[in-house]
Amino acid sequence: MEHNNKVLKGITLAGLASLSWGISGTVLQLISQNLNVPGPWMFSTRTLATGIILLLISAIIYRGQIFNVFKNKKSCISVLTYGIFGLAANLMTFYYSIQTGNASTATILQYLSPLFIVMGSIFIYRKQPLRSDIWSFLLALLGVLLCITRGDLTHLAVPTISLLWGLGSGITAALYVVLPKNAAKENPPMVVLGWGTMIAGIFFNCLHPFWVEAPKLTTTLVASVSTVIALGTILPFIMLLYASRHAPSDVVSIMDALQPITTTLLSVIFFHLDITVVEIIGILLVLIAIYVLQYGRRTGIRKR
Repeated sequence: MEHNNKVLKGITLAGLASLSWGISGTVLQLISQNLNVPGPWMFSTRTLATGIILLLISAIIYRGQIFNVFKNKKSCISVLTYGIFGLAANLMTFYYSIQTGNASTATILQYLSPLFIVMGSIFIYRKQPLRSDIWSFLLALLGVLLCITRGDLTHLAVPTISLLWGLGSGITAALYVVLPKNAAKENPPMVVLGWGTMIAGIFFNCLHPFWVEAPKLTTTLVASVSTVIALGTILPFIMLLYASRHAPSDVVSIMDALQPITTTLLSVIFFHLDITVVEIIGILLVLIAIYVLQYGRRTGIRKR
């Protein structure tokens, strides 16, 4: 009974984390389109504020251990590349995908990141693909085609530039997972995320300081940016940390599907997104494809 309660708690926390990311994606559409906030200012402000908050929380919990990520060369390179090529690149591509298109399509394209990770291992490391990899690729391809064409292959439902930014966000989301592995081996995940976000913040502020050409601060803007910082990074990450302690990782990963579903529903409600039955089928196919990929990989590992 106690075990079941723990698993249920883990599932609930994982679900709330995915819901938070889904809400954050919708708020990003408000910031990028309705409020027309320039991307460079948003990147500099979001990453620097988030990095400071996460490192302060980490310092309270882990004290001096937060500097251990820089004690060896591998860990140091890992967190630096993660901050710039993983986290910073992902935030940028995802934001521009939403700004030039919509949050629903951008989230679906970013959700393909596990597929990009597997494809990378196949092409870079010459690993033999599993049958489930091939099926998931075909399902995801069909799903994305239905989402971006609405069933009419002669017409794109989203601008080409948004599609390219979205695919970029899927690839950088894969790097977001792969790059910090060396640093995360010997350091708490929250510390790695904190330094990665801080490095991204320093990088963005070198390109465009947050005090230069800042938009007019309104209650709506401050509330929206604060929501993205809280629900887009800090709260969901903390919830996922606790979720992984109570429920198996495969159960936790299934709850990821709530993110694109939440973003799509909120886009329909608040931005009057005109979604068709064909697009809904496409979204479901992408969700099924990622589940097939993850299930096939777990089964393959167990067999080995």
